[in-house]
Order: sequence, then structure tokens, then C-alpha cells
Amino acid sequence: MKTSEAVALLEGAVPWSAAGTWADLGCGDGVFTKALVELLAKGGRVYAVDRDPRAIAALRKRLPNSPNLVPVVVDFTRPFELPGLEQRQLDGILLANSLHYVRDVEAVLGRLVAMVASGGRVVVIEYDRRAANPWVPYPIGIARWNALAASVGLSTPVITATRPSRFSGDLYVAAADRARISC
Repeated sequence: MKTSEAVALLEGAVPWSAAGTWADLGCGDGVFTKALVELLAKGGRVYAVDRDPRAIAALRKRLPNSPNLVPVVVDFTRPFELPGLEQRQLDGILLANSLHYVRDVEAVLGRLVAMVASGGRVVVIEYDRRAANPWVPYPIGIARWNALAASVGLSTPVITATRPSRFSGDLYVAAADRARISC
């Protein structure tokens, strides 16, 4: 996928002028990471997280001079910390074609949402298909995503984009916000 296509898919889900701190979890070689960097206002920071060091190396080649990009080699399905984040929380997380690899998605998603600030955003890109296969072992169709989002304290997801997948089914982009915590 070209960066322009990734930007077009994400632009309805990522607040365009937000200069915040986001994490792209399961970023792979960085197609959607680059799109996220382009969509965030200047001063935005993106943690690009993947468990595969080769993917992170490819990402560094794709975005060689990006001062607001922090590549991190870690498995996001296990507890982890982001360097330099300390006590702050993320303004958003992007899970682009990564949740369908997680067996216990509700537990992992609950832990990830806890890293997002009150009112922060969670954006997923997934396939709306029913059958599992080697490339999408734990599919998360739209109906399942809606139930998962509710179970971890996110708002009702809004589908911001869809497109036919060349691998069958449809690709969808959905955005949901973490409930605002009042003091």
C-alpha cells in the first residue's frame, strides 16, 4: 500500500490537527506509521512498536529523518513501557492489521486502552470477514470490534473508511474514544 492510500484511510479517524503522542502498535515496516506522522500536526510524537527487529529496521529506512518518531522493538501483546513516556499517557493508539494476530484480544486491548489518556482515541484497521486463515488467525469483524470496544471502556466505534481487500472481504477503519474520566 502506498503512503497516500494509508493517509486516505486514516484521515477520517485521526484528528488532523492533533499534536499529540501516539503509538502505532504492530507497525511492521511503517506504511501506516508514515501516514500517522503525516497526519499529526508538527510536534506530534509517534512510537512505532513492533516485535520484529527487521520490521523496525525497514521502518527506519522508510522514515530516516523523522525526529518525532520513536522506534521500539517490543511485543505489544505483553506488558511494556515506552521510553520517555514515563507517567504520561498516550493521546491515541493505532492498531493497523495487528489485533487479528492476538488470541486473547480483550485482555490485551484492555491493557492497551489503559495507556490512553481520558478522551484519547483508539483507531483500528481490520478485515470484516468471518473465517480465520493463516494471515488473519483471529478475525475481528465490525460487530466483534463494537463489542470489544464496549468491553474495554471505549465509545461506540465510528467506521470512518472501508475498502475492498484484495485478499477478499473488506478492510475497515474504526475510531473509538476512551471515556473521559471526571474528577
